[in-house]
Amino acid sequence: MLSSTISELNKKAYVHIEDWRNRPLQGGRYPYVYVDGIYLRRNWGGEFENVAILVAIAVNEDGYREVLGAAEGMKEDKASWVSFFQWLRGRGLDGVKLIVGDKCLGMLEAIGEVFPEAKYQRCTVHFYRNVFSVTPRSKGKLVAKMLKAIHAQESKKAAREKAKAVVEELRSMKLKEAAKKVEDGIEETLTYCDFPSEHWTRIRTNNVIERLNREIRRRTRVVGSFPDGNSALMLVCARLRHVAGTQWGNKKYMNMKHLEATLEDTSIAG
Repeated sequence: MLSSTISELNKKAYVHIEDWRNRPLQGGRYPYVYVDGIYLRRNWGGEFENVAILVAIAVNEDGYREVLGAAEGMKEDKASWVSFFQWLRGRGLDGVKLIVGDKCLGMLEAIGEVFPEAKYQRCTVHFYRNVFSVTPRSKGKLVAKMLKAIHAQESKKAAREKAKAVVEELRSMKLKEAAKKVEDGIEETLTYCDFPSEHWTRIRTNNVIERLNREIRRRTRVVGSFPDGNSALMLVCARLRHVAGTQWGNKKYMNMKHLEATLEDTSIAG
């Protein structure tokens, strides 16, 4: 087949993917949103550089997972996140109560600007990795156990107390940097406690999006590097659309009645 024919077919496929990527969001309200940046390699005139693809998925008010969209973010900075969130909002992203993601430059400010009514949950897995980065390998297992104990508590108050004890223990183990990371970062990993306990394990990490990322990486590894950011984005979107159409998107992920009850309780209390 001639390469020109292939590129024509590609263009046609791109049009379908672009239509899907920019479709209006019609799942009603989306209380839980998960965001992440995936880095892929692009070949820019013989030079290799990373291109960031920002991805967002959500759990809608009926408890189903939905891929909201993906866009190229030149860097994971505030401007990229603001334009990404505004684009999602413009397509109908509404009713956001919680945004779950890794802590990265500008994302928090972008959330405050575009979704001021939403809370932010820092992914606990990313937080642990951050603490491990300043922990000697020999102490890794013990520190992991200590950190998990914080998030195993039954209330925010108990988790805060546990975190204080863990900070003290880390200091006594001469792990000053790890202690500081826990002390400075723990609060934003406990936001999930403000939501129904039935949802906790699913809203305190980004795992739901990490699985998609693995699937994307598996595919993109075959390609190696991309000629430009758009072809990287198109491949990512093609995979996301495919996964969304499988059992992943058709199986109920959460019972949202718990959230309704919690929101009613807090509005009465407030």
